[in-house]
Amino acid sequence: MPQAVTIRSLPRAFELVKGMQAQGLEWGEGYRGLGREAIAAILQGRMSEVIDAHLDRMAVLDQADRRNGSYRRHLLTELGEIELAVPRTRRFAPIAVLRAYARRAEQLDRMILACFVLGLSTRKVGEALLPILGRSISPATVSTVAKQLDAVVGAFHARPLKDGYRVLMLDGVVLARKTGAGAIRRPVLVALGLRPDGKKEVIDFRLAGSESAAEWEHFLGDLIRRGLIGDSLEMICVDGGSGLLAALPTAYPGIPVQRCWAHKMRNVLAKVRQADQVAVKTDLQAVMNAKTLPQARSAARRFADRWEQQYPKAVACLRDDLDQLLTCWCYKSLAERKKVRTTNAIERRFREVRRRTRPMGVFSDRTSMDRILFAVFNHENQNQGVSTPLLLTQTF
Repeated sequence: MPQAVTIRSLPRAFELVKGMQAQGLEWGEGYRGLGREAIAAILQGRMSEVIDAHLDRMAVLDQADRRNGSYRRHLLTELGEIELAVPRTRRFAPIAVLRAYARRAEQLDRMILACFVLGLSTRKVGEALLPILGRSISPATVSTVAKQLDAVVGAFHARPLKDGYRVLMLDGVVLARKTGAGAIRRPVLVALGLRPDGKKEVIDFRLAGSESAAEWEHFLGDLIRRGLIGDSLEMICVDGGSGLLAALPTAYPGIPVQRCWAHKMRNVLAKVRQADQVAVKTDLQAVMNAKTLPQARSAARRFADRWEQQYPKAVACLRDDLDQLLTCWCYKSLAERKKVRTTNAIERRFREVRRRTRPMGVFSDRTSMDRILFAVFNHENQNQGVSTPLLLTQTF
């Protein structure tokens, strides 16, 4: 098992961000706008500090000088053009700050993205920017930057939702997070929607304490309050967790439930000796791939007749949930049923989360988990052509 890796240095942060960019993880215009605002906030704060220091020196030397407004200056960065109000006195302007930035622009831009992904602490951000700006920056400035960088994730979790999804898929993934008492493993609840055009969209996710009915009710209740009331839903596909199944009648009463065939096959095969697993799996696939609903029920009866004496628990595992396993036969074609009979679409996105986060080891806190999950899920949505534009109006 690979050892957990904790990010402790600016070069390591740069290496991770560069690797993620090389893998095609696009940050999107929402990130770029926030990055520009963060750079502007840092530079404005640094220029104000330099002006204050200059006036203090003039006072000590008993030389007359005073503030004389500001002038506009445009900078072209990797994240786009930013406009700055450069403060000045009658005898001095802190243009050296902009020259220092120009020499290190690429590093600073990448550091903004590293802060976003890694959730570096205020102290770590200050240390990281020290060699770039030549001087430490105030905690207040770092806090302003952090708020700007987190705004896009907050907007994603709070945005109004459309109610046009045909199928809702619900599942959870477990990730590790550091605490003062060591690493803990906690689930991430995910909702994915199948749109009328056939595209799949990660609607939202929630960092939860467990996969209990209360946690799922809280997550689903938030989706409903934001607009996903379920009027267009034809079914809900779930993995079969007891907490989720208990929450569905409250959140979406009357919506047919499709149990995930992939999860069910794993559960059935776990009750079968390895020597018989190929044969049992073949019989299960005969049920799953039957052309019509009557043929599927007939295949299920044949499965029970063949295996019940030898594996009664395996047969009961199938029989107990058979009706919900056959919900997808409301669609006539096998191609349509394949799209909705498993939660594999979520599972594939979970694999991408694990692949991209493996170099990071254990997340440092909930904020860093939230950031990287959003980055990966939004990237997957972009691949589907369904990325959500976030209208950010916050002013910091």
